[in-house]
Amino acid sequence: MRREHATASGGTELGRFLRARRARLNPAEAGLTAQPGRRRTPGLRREELATLAGISIDYYTRLEQGRETRPSPAVVDALARALQLEQEEHEHLRSLAQRAARRTAEPGTAPSRAVRPGVRLLLENLRPGPAYVVSRAGDLLACNPSGLRLLAGIEDWPADQRNITRYVFLHPAARDLFAEDWNNQIRGGVAQLRALAGTHPDAPDLTRLVGELLLKSPEFARMWDRYEVRVRAHGRKTFHHPEVGVLTLGFQNMELEGTPGHRLLAYFAEQGTPDHDALVLLDMAAQEGAAGSRGAGPDQDGPAPPKL
Repeated sequence: MRREHATASGGTELGRFLRARRARLNPAEAGLTAQPGRRRTPGLRREELATLAGISIDYYTRLEQGRETRPSPAVVDALARALQLEQEEHEHLRSLAQRAARRTAEPGTAPSRAVRPGVRLLLENLRPGPAYVVSRAGDLLACNPSGLRLLAGIEDWPADQRNITRYVFLHPAARDLFAEDWNNQIRGGVAQLRALAGTHPDAPDLTRLVGELLLKSPEFARMWDRYEVRVRAHGRKTFHHPEVGVLTLGFQNMELEGTPGHRLLAYFAEQGTPDHDALVLLDMAAQEGAAGSRGAGPDQDGPAPPKL
């Protein structure tokens, strides 16, 4: 990647996180009295944060610059309090500090992409609810029929290009599909990758994807620099789907035990509701589409994949 974000050392990544969070907290929010004159630094100054955390300005400066890489748990917790981090952000800061102290990069290999037969059967049993198994970087490793159909148009992409964050930022249908949930959708996708970059900065699957998105999506590049790491594990999303109309679904995002880096993302709706009826229609459309694809002869042309 052209930007220095996923290839830097743990200490640099720790410093980047501290700078980003410091820039987003203004003195009033931190309980400080505003001083006269124009502030050249957005958010808190280094000396202000150091004072709030109870550490020396010299120590904090070295920590932010990556010259100090072994902050104690007490210092990490003090910085988290001063920065008013939420629990997920606090845990991320601890992970960055632990990695900085180790000073050794983890192997730059991606986890297996193989999905166990039992997990594939689970996806099938979740129908008509859309469900996916995704990699740590958001690649679609397996999905049930309605899962693929829910992301309108993604099935036209080659299988190895099907990634949820790539879809959100680069597919022309995505903004209409997530019209009511667009900000949360893009923030969640960037946050997932940012969290991964903090603990696995040299992961090849991450560096390829982020490098592509930085080059092709100015919106992604702006959000990447904000350094958010909070991810919604559950909630509700509204879809404006071109085949079944508007539907609002609950979702649950969870890690799969025994398959490092794999997550299960499942959507659901209460039976007897219009949203559940729409899922049934979506699942039927997906089945019919799959049957049509299987019935197509080898000489029939399918849709040309987009240039990515």
